[in-house]
Amino acid sequence: MFIPIIIVGFVYFLWTKNFKEIGLATFRMILQLLIIGYFLSYIFQNQNPMMGLGILLFMISVSSFIALRNIKDKNFNTYSKIFISVAIGGSFNLVLVLFFVLDLDPFYQPRFIIPLAGMIYANSMNALSLGAERFENEIKTRDYISARAISFRASLIPQVNAFLAVGLVSLPGMMTGQILSGVSPIIAVRYQIVVMAMVLGSAGMSVMIYLYLQGKNRGI
Repeated sequence: MFIPIIIVGFVYFLWTKNFKEIGLATFRMILQLLIIGYFLSYIFQNQNPMMGLGILLFMISVSSFIALRNIKDKNFNTYSKIFISVAIGGSFNLVLVLFFVLDLDPFYQPRFIIPLAGMIYANSMNALSLGAERFENEIKTRDYISARAISFRASLIPQVNAFLAVGLVSLPGMMTGQILSGVSPIIAVRYQIVVMAMVLGSAGMSVMIYLYLQGKNRGI
């Protein structure tokens, strides 16, 4: 599976003259996954809630920092808005899933909380990255209300497209993995519905909060 990456990386270099980005991203992907694999093995055996809380805060902090990548206005004020948006929008959905969908007993079970939190905060990060970049560009030529609407819609394009395509064009990764592992397709579908709702909810709420904070910053 590295053959397609090599092809894409070569063309990426020819067209953009950037020979580092794809290679560095691939190297980091492999290294980070290997590290997290060993780390999760330890975390899943450790039932310390404070350690779990620390991991969640680390996820929020890193995802907020990565969301700044495509924004020109990189400062603490912008970072704090993104951090608050991810923390509130993502964590609301995480608590909803843990308390009212999975109904875990005991509540703190790392093998459920950490993977779910990863999906939630990553989707919040991606949506915020799109929405914040679009808002930064639109606000230069439009009023706040128009820029907010355009940015909000743009930020949710991947999630809305995924909703429209699921079951017709694609079988999502988690659902496919469950089916391959022998789980009933009906059970896999039920879990996937939860994940899809969680993804759109966390992404949308995070962007909503960010755009609201941007409006408050402008006295709106």
